[in-house]
Amino acid sequence: MAVTAAKLLKPLIPASVLSRCSNPASLLFNHKPSFRSSAAAKMATTSTSEADIKPTPSKVKIIDSHLHVWASPEEAADKFPYFPGQEPTLPGHVDFLLQCMEEAGVDGALIVQPINHKFDHSLVTSVLKKYPSKFVGCCLANPAEDGIGIKQLEQLILKDGFRAVRFNPYLWPSGQQMTNEVGKAMFSKAGELGVPVGFMCMKGLNLHISEIEELCTEFPSTTVLLDHLAFCKPPSNDEESLAFSNLLKLSRFPQVYVKFSALFRVSRMPFPYQDLSSPLSQVVSSFGANRVMWGSDFPYVVPECGYKGGREAASLIANEVPLSPSELEWIMGGTIMQLFQDQRL
Repeated sequence: MAVTAAKLLKPLIPASVLSRCSNPASLLFNHKPSFRSSAAAKMATTSTSEADIKPTPSKVKIIDSHLHVWASPEEAADKFPYFPGQEPTLPGHVDFLLQCMEEAGVDGALIVQPINHKFDHSLVTSVLKKYPSKFVGCCLANPAEDGIGIKQLEQLILKDGFRAVRFNPYLWPSGQQMTNEVGKAMFSKAGELGVPVGFMCMKGLNLHISEIEELCTEFPSTTVLLDHLAFCKPPSNDEESLAFSNLLKLSRFPQVYVKFSALFRVSRMPFPYQDLSSPLSQVVSSFGANRVMWGSDFPYVVPECGYKGGREAASLIANEVPLSPSELEWIMGGTIMQLFQDQRL
């Protein structure tokens, strides 16, 4: 039976195969992946080898896996109000983002619902509808005990076009974990709907590692994204070494991906954050480049090193590792395009 191109792209292919793909950026938002028919035919009858996967040449695209947008003060007053107490201190409106992306040569992005609008997704929804060939949306899970978040998730995915969901453990009811009944129901629903779940472990991976492992074990069909290297800084003590070790061990779950994002948050050094070369090297060795993706964390990156600087830092760090050109292509766009290959863009 013939193997389709889409199946060839599933993350269950060994990382050593995908991470050496000659041009992973052929997996474009607005171009369906196309493989040489001879390779596909061979795949149908023989075991997978690196020589079998030969994507057709195409323009390399840079895709940002993690950024935010929120209303301008004028938009907030008129149509998209901020959540009380979460008024932003930085400009983050979409026109500013588009300007920054153009200057940096970034072609598209995954927009993560900001806490500034909390569970009101109307602003991000409007951006997704206005720029369908530019952005994909990640909504914010509502872990309310009445379970309303499950229905909200379904609507945001099926009606409003979001293609991922973020779990913020600090929004769960006091004393409860992401593995409670509501959390498991939302995590399972995400898998059923075919959307990844992103985890924000801002207070440290060690606080949430058991929850993530339990969810991955119980629901292996749900894809997982770990924001910002799971907030693991280059280890300087035993606790941080344990956290980073736990991050690397999560590579045993084939559905887990790592965002090499918000570099200014996880580095101990100023731009270009070159102390992250060793962590990146180890993450790529454990997960494969096809399960690692760059992200800026706009607009928070702007006062740190500028949006363009955030993109350039990733390349400079990659040169220190060093990574091959194909591995860098995966990290700078190929991985996230693989994840969202079914997107209508």
